[in-house]
Amino acid sequence: MTATDHSPPVTITVLAFDFGTQKIGVAVGQSLTQTATPLTELSAREGQPDWNQVASLIDEWQPQIFVVGVPVNMDGSEFDLTLRARKFGQRLHGRFGKPWHEMDERLTSFEAREKSQIHHKRSTGRSSKTALVDSVAASLILQSWFAERWPTLANRSH
Repeated sequence: MTATDHSPPVTITVLAFDFGTQKIGVAVGQSLTQTATPLTELSAREGQPDWNQVASLIDEWQPQIFVVGVPVNMDGSEFDLTLRARKFGQRLHGRFGKPWHEMDERLTSFEAREKSQIHHKRSTGRSSKTALVDSVAASLILQSWFAERWPTLANRSH
């Protein structure tokens, strides 16, 4: 932004998804703060969520962009779930008309399990392995996307 440019910074809302065949984690974030908050986990059947639940989240949060975590092997090679996650992103775009971006999600589930256990233990005093791991993973995916991609997208608007 230059001294003569008085326009406010562009702020967008982003919904991020940690795709899975049985559960899909969801997080929301804002470009202005570049932070992400875990929201919920959607049940899925063979990777298909209840699209009405997805529509409700979109109505509530009004995102401009979707980010979908795309799993790849540690060596970067793709496998069946990689293609299914991309298809999920394409379906989001097709159903709701918003652009979607993919983000490499290597190690986010592992990190999310650790963060979820620490958060659950702090709030309850007990350990747990099931403290909304997928929604925490979605928030990590979104934070990574902001760190890697947002500066590039923000500069395009100038």
